[in-house]
Amino acid sequence: MVARVETVAFQGIDVLAIDVQVHMSPGLPAFNVVGLPDKAVGESRERVRAALHAMGLALPPKRITVNLAPADVAKEGSHFDLPIALGLLAAMEVLPADALQGHVALGELALDGALMPVAGVLPAALHAAGRECTLICPAACGGEAAWIGGADILAPTDLIALVNHFKGRQVLAPPVAGVAEDMVSMPDLADVKGQETARRALEIAAAGGHNLLMIGPPGSGKSMLASRLPGILPELSPEEALEVSMVHSVAGLLEGGRLLRRRPFRDPHHSASLPALVGGGAKARPGEVSLAHLGVLFLDELPEFSHHTLESLRQPLESGRVMVARANNHVTYPARFQLVAAMNPCRCGHLGDPALACARAPKCGREYQAKISGPIYDRIDLHIDVPAVSAQDLGQGRGGESSKVVRARVAAARALQQARYASHHVPGRKIRCNADADGDVLEGACAPEDAARALLMTAVESHRLSARGYHRILRVARTLADMEGIAGGILKRHIAEALSYRRILLPS
Repeated sequence: MVARVETVAFQGIDVLAIDVQVHMSPGLPAFNVVGLPDKAVGESRERVRAALHAMGLALPPKRITVNLAPADVAKEGSHFDLPIALGLLAAMEVLPADALQGHVALGELALDGALMPVAGVLPAALHAAGRECTLICPAACGGEAAWIGGADILAPTDLIALVNHFKGRQVLAPPVAGVAEDMVSMPDLADVKGQETARRALEIAAAGGHNLLMIGPPGSGKSMLASRLPGILPELSPEEALEVSMVHSVAGLLEGGRLLRRRPFRDPHHSASLPALVGGGAKARPGEVSLAHLGVLFLDELPEFSHHTLESLRQPLESGRVMVARANNHVTYPARFQLVAAMNPCRCGHLGDPALACARAPKCGREYQAKISGPIYDRIDLHIDVPAVSAQDLGQGRGGESSKVVRARVAAARALQQARYASHHVPGRKIRCNADADGDVLEGACAPEDAARALLMTAVESHRLSARGYHRILRVARTLADMEGIAGGILKRHIAEALSYRRILLPS
């Protein structure tokens, strides 16, 4: 007899159904797991053996073969422990053979039989709900799975509690979805003193989802401003929260089964490797660009990142996704993030200040800023200078408006954009804000008035802006109009302000 239990394998955030087949036959005692298991799956034999012993059960002296079908798909992770254990219990007739039908199980077993949390429970719950199956997962992950409404979920604390449930001796209480995070503990924009231009650019970036580059001397507040951007962004919608949380679930970063309601804010160190930033490694895990999906990726000290690492951002900045291609794995992750970067004007950081600048200025500034390629600069909508804060501004008690006030204006601008793009359907992606609009959609939504178009055409010709630069100026101008509540055409002043934030390369 062959006992069968269904579980899952992950390819990115995609879920594949795996059939765990357990067979016992006479012969020399052995316990083999086949079907391309990795080391963690192979070691499940010892964890399962110890967990069964903790229940007072011993494996029979037979030849045990566990097949993970389809056999040509690589199996990774410790979540195969639970389905293997359940298959053995069914093969040993501890559980009825048909008790496990219509169930999808995943979970790691401790040596005492307790169920340990695993990654990927949220996409597994979606998969089980789509197949109208009951999901079995550890109790620590039950709150995560409970967000999938209408799905039947069993979340036991240990293996014996699950066996008692199937035998009718115990009833497992349904898990409760975790409480979403709030915005209370986020840094407040009111802490920023001075920097009116930077605050204005930060609000524009939040309102339209635009990429932002801040250039200024050390201590001018660039990192402080960037850390306050999530506080003025609108919360994730339920659909967006599910989309973002699936990536974090696969990465094993959801704590307490709570879906993310804040937009992610990722700030990797400039020593981050290329796989750490875009994803990869032996198991093709999501990188920082995917963990920042629908949120903010902050790169401080931008020129200090390696050249190849920065150039790897080109494709995800345009397409909103990243494909991690390895010899034995090809995985696609979502990566529609908002890039916020900060850098010094030169290596010493004081270019433009004769009293502090080094003897190599301005040559050192040109060399330092040249570490960032033109295509990367071209993909950034807003370029601003962040000067040092004056002594007069530092002496003020509080800064300007609070994050709550600014967030209300940002939400109003985003509401206009959602209404505008609700009827536009682009294959493969959804337009959520002005930064996502492109092509015909952009031309239709961002039609400038005659005077505004004339100014834009003059700027494009005189400064030889690329087609990408042309469209990004239109996007920023559309956001400026939305911030004023103008749903119609773009005015000349909107184009003029959008141009003022564009990095114009002049002949040297």
